[in-house]
Amino acid sequence: MHNEIEGVAIPESRLAEQVTAFIRDTESDLLFHHSLRVYYWGALTGKRLGMGFDPELLYAASMFHDLGLTARYETSQLRFEVDGANAARDFLAANGISEDDIETVWNAIALHTTPGIPEFMRPEIALLQAGAGMDVAGRRYDEFTEAQREAVIAAFPRGADFKNGIIEAFYQGMKHRPNSTFGTFNDDILAHKHPHFQRIDMCSVILASKWRS
Repeated sequence: MHNEIEGVAIPESRLAEQVTAFIRDTESDLLFHHSLRVYYWGALTGKRLGMGFDPELLYAASMFHDLGLTARYETSQLRFEVDGANAARDFLAANGISEDDIETVWNAIALHTTPGIPEFMRPEIALLQAGAGMDVAGRRYDEFTEAQREAVIAAFPRGADFKNGIIEAFYQGMKHRPNSTFGTFNDDILAHKHPHFQRIDMCSVILASKWRS
């Protein structure tokens, strides 16, 4: 599964092969292909901007970034991003990756739905969020050439109804832990899909606290 697109390809390393095999056996086709596209969007962005990044770390982060949405975490009360980050940490540690590199991948996954922060961190962290934003919401869509967009989609198809499919995947992965969405845009998914979901009102939390003033 080489699929070189304008100089960007999946790293040809033992670690990348193991990551691919693990995620292929764990995620649905929708999430698996989404994660592959996220890597390419992120790597193409880094190449276009002249950012020095480690393709192997970006690939690992991209492949693990939505693992927390899968059925194996159906009882977790953590943010799904943290579940994916923790799984990546354990996987990389078992494969002898350095603590510094593991921290980079952990932060990239944990922060990929938190706007306003990743873009000021290490390139792999910034590029994971950029890649995920492009694939899910078309963020910076026009900064990719038509040839790039067509090549990535041809290699890793979105399917007939990716938009509703990804919303459903988010919902299924978070509906049992609604409070974990506080402070992120993930609560938009629950508000869209669940008629009885109630957002946490931070002003009400502040006013109801035990402080007198």
